[in-house]
Amino acid sequence: MSTPEDLKDIYVDEMKDLWSANDQMLKVVKKITTKASDPKLKEMLTTSHEGITKHTAVLKELIAGQDEKVSKEHCKGMEGLVAEATKHVLEEGPKKGPLLDVLIIAQYQRMTHYGIAGFGTAAAYAEALGLKDDAKQLNDATKEIYGGDEFMTKLAETSVNLQAEDA
Repeated sequence: MSTPEDLKDIYVDEMKDLWSANDQMLKVVKKITTKASDPKLKEMLTTSHEGITKHTAVLKELIAGQDEKVSKEHCKGMEGLVAEATKHVLEEGPKKGPLLDVLIIAQYQRMTHYGIAGFGTAAAYAEALGLKDDAKQLNDATKEIYGGDEFMTKLAETSVNLQAEDA
């Protein structure tokens, strides 16, 4: 990111960062999905592939709508979160079962919290810039990401964590 000259520059840079974050998250979530044991967890992770792809398409469309080069900027924040997910789930985690599912949920939620913060921030920038349609699309994405996060919390609290305790 070059030095921003105005809020529009910051807005576009935020979306380019989120695009990179989504791409990185999608790669690791696809790998993690194959490791999940709980059927509801596996289903939610599979559904999230579509959501991440959809949200990336929204970002590309909104960047193009700002007459900017449609490109992404490498997101170092998500790079760290993906490295942690890779370490805890794929490299050092149990091979399968409830304990691995617990780790999958924790790492997934860390990555989605980045998305909630980023999409929410981009929506606030869009609102400040008077870009009502952009703000609506970004707010809708934020709500969808938050809904997935809430589902994971409920799944952890009502099922996966209890199974891990019994393991």
